Amino acid sequence: MPGTVRRADAAFDVVCLAASLGGVTAYCEILASLPRVFPAAVVLVQHRPVRESDRFVDVLGFYSKLPVRLLRDGDRLAVGRVHVVPAGHRAAFTPAGDVSLGLVNGIRPADAVFASAAAAFGPRLLAAVLTGQLDDGALGARHVRGAGGRVLAQDVTTAQAYAMPSATIATGCVDFVLPLPVLAHALVGLVMVPGAAGLMRVSLPPWAAVIPSVTAETAVEEDAS
Repeated sequence: MPGTVRRADAAFDVVCLAASLGGVTAYCEILASLPRVFPAAVVLVQHRPVRESDRFVDVLGFYSKLPVRLLRDGDRLAVGRVHVVPAGHRAAFTPAGDVSLGLVNGIRPADAVFASAAAAFGPRLLAAVLTGQLDDGALGARHVRGAGGRVLAQDVTTAQAYAMPSATIATGCVDFVLPLPVLAHALVGLVMVPGAAGLMRVSLPPWAAVIPSVTAETAVEEDAS
């Protein structure tokens, strides 16, 4: 990958996070914990209504040490920046970090983002499913693990709504289930601490339902049909 996305001193190039109900609070806590120099691109998916003015980005920017930007079609992911997927949209990526946006059209946005990122970045992708209702992110997590990436989930004690993390955990594709404050520090440790990503590795259980990354886009489309 071009230097825009890849950093030799980071174990992961891209960190993708997904949330719904309770996500604003969760994201503010996580972003407040990320250092000013964070050697990975961060992509956020938050279920929210489509509005003329997206104040979500401004709220996150108040807590984040990193710049927070709303993704636009044709953007390129950048290290040390938080990229927010627009409401009502899904994002797709190339291995170079180029971004294309499309309308959700019945497809769960986190599943689509995780699947595309898995196909593009493979084992260099770290994903986390946070508080939220329903099951968005569960299918995407299967793609992430199928491509060799890693998946974290927020635990029941700190999640305002536990359906999204629970559905993801049920796939068998989650490495660690963590309280939100610990999860925030785990993101930093896995990305930045030399050797941490290798030491903190969990084998998939034999019943885990992974999906090879080569079928990522097709599988998400079929799941929505």
